[in-house]
Amino acid sequence: MAHLRPDTRETLQDWSEVQQEKLGLRVGLVKLEEGEEPLTTLKRPTFNVWNVQQEEEGVSPEDIAVLMVGALCHDLDHPGLNNAYQVNAQTELAVRYRNKSPLENHHCAIALQILSQSQSNIFCNVEPDKAKHILEGIAELILATDMAHHGSVLQALQEIQNFSFSNADHMTVLKKGLMKFSDISNEARPAEQAEIWADVLLEEYFLQSDREKAEGLPVTPYMDRDTVTKAQSQESFIQFMLLPLCQALCKIFPQLDSWALQPLMDAKLRYERQVEILQSHKECLEPM
Repeated sequence: MAHLRPDTRETLQDWSEVQQEKLGLRVGLVKLEEGEEPLTTLKRPTFNVWNVQQEEEGVSPEDIAVLMVGALCHDLDHPGLNNAYQVNAQTELAVRYRNKSPLENHHCAIALQILSQSQSNIFCNVEPDKAKHILEGIAELILATDMAHHGSVLQALQEIQNFSFSNADHMTVLKKGLMKFSDISNEARPAEQAEIWADVLLEEYFLQSDREKAEGLPVTPYMDRDTVTKAQSQESFIQFMLLPLCQALCKIFPQLDSWALQPLMDAKLRYERQVEILQSHKECLEPM
């Protein structure tokens, strides 16, 4: 049976100990002191780190390393302006990466730059071929977080029949699915936490649309503060993006049903009620 655990602090501590023993990683940089919050270096801690342990069938230590480091590095040096803006404004990143996933390529480049430095190369004690394979896996997962790839990753997950942890193709798709779900699954958190970060993200979107208008660029529809409401935006995102991905992952990890799928269903219902309230208020204000 595959086990998933959502606790970030315990996840990083356990991963640190396991990788020191199994891979010989130098993982002092993730050591957590008492009272220290584990992801304080991230601009927006909306990334839920899921720990994947496969006791009987065997998710390898390399897979765990790829998932954990990819999770920590997937949004490094994020400028707060998405790929659509980068491409439309022809920013330095867009030009550098020829309009292909400019942000994800940048996050990947920064991650590999950090990992190449002697003081932060946690793979320095790993066999060169194995370390090369791990770094390639980290890059692949970071690049997969581009929402332009959401549909293809979801479809690949849905099409898997008789999933096997020993099937390399199955594992690649699973890791991409876990990475993407962790990246966007803020709404699986308790409402009092999820709504705080939804507000932060929405304000980031609004600031981008303000800038797009000021610069005469195409306005990203779901970021326009003049037309978008939080309740409608989140309800649609949960319905069309999060739920299908979570349901596909539940087929491999059934325990996701209780601590991810059900909270998402609850969040969707909560936002649906908010939409209804907003609509009723709007109708009351309309002239008879």
